[in-house]
Amino acid sequence: MNYVAGMLVSVAVAAVVGAAGAVALFALARRRVALAATLAPLVVVGSATAGVYASARAMFLSGTGSMTVLLLLLATVPVALAVGLVLTARIRTVTTEAAAEKAARERDQEVEVRRRELVAWVSHDLRTPLAAVRALAEALEDGVGQVDEHVPRILAENRRMAAMVDDLLALSRLQSPTATLHREPVAVADLASDAIAAAQPLADSGGVTLAWDVTDPVVTSLDARQVGRALENLLVNAIRHTGQGGTVRVAVGSAGGDARTVVLAVEDECGGIPPADLDRVFEAGWRGTGARTPERGDGPGAGAVGSGAGLGLSIVRGVAEAHGGTARVTNMTGGGARSGCRFELRLPA
Repeated sequence: MNYVAGMLVSVAVAAVVGAAGAVALFALARRRVALAATLAPLVVVGSATAGVYASARAMFLSGTGSMTVLLLLLATVPVALAVGLVLTARIRTVTTEAAAEKAARERDQEVEVRRRELVAWVSHDLRTPLAAVRALAEALEDGVGQVDEHVPRILAENRRMAAMVDDLLALSRLQSPTATLHREPVAVADLASDAIAAAQPLADSGGVTLAWDVTDPVVTSLDARQVGRALENLLVNAIRHTGQGGTVRVAVGSAGGDARTVVLAVEDECGGIPPADLDRVFEAGWRGTGARTPERGDGPGAGAVGSGAGLGLSIVRGVAEAHGGTARVTNMTGGGARSGCRFELRLPA
């Protein structure tokens, strides 16, 4: 057989083997891409080996000569396998980097959307007290109404705006990568007692009873000011969503007997939050029928804690994460007015 015929035999055999290997690789890649990438160079070497060996046999080389050719070709298998492993590692690296870049883009887009929503919500909430202050001031300028009636209302609206700005600054500091905590040993029960005392006027004005229970007198290192603010926000949120005659309960203890985690829980009688909204109640600016409503009024304590701009619970989550802990909410099913929500601030002890 001449060399042309031998070459044609080699090409035909290599093409058949290569096609079969390619089909097998495509089928394998649907389930295990990395393994398919590793074996891809072996398919190339295998098809070339089969083609050359078939050509050698077709040209009537001796058995020893054909075997020598085959062994020489098979000697390239380790090299092909090494190339496949390098290729697989590179594919994995590129895939991981692409996934990380995609996740980062999605995260940045989500942050930007939330930032715009927050700016829109806060701007809307600031317009309300600003409009009220302007209307009351113009009324006084025109000599309409009594000074002793309008001035307290102007001051109340001013307190609302100041509280909104204060919440924005607090949230900004908590989200800053350079945020630092002023940790010190604190009796968590005393912290809860102070928060209850601060929220008592708001509870009294709404006809809500405050009750608390300390199962474990935990002393741990934390930023008392930040955690106290978070607990006060939880209390105000609970009081504003509990009807007159209801009860808001505060519990302090460890997580299931685990002394490494302290839990500050606030339970209300708001009637519960729709399950679809549970994951969103800690988002900045978000409001829902079962989680966020405007202020109840300007009674005692109103505006002292929380701004009504939907930032109170976001600050709670920020404080928890800054301490390496978590904030979460669950529905309680007690039936009737007893049903409500349980907000938990979990901090490492």
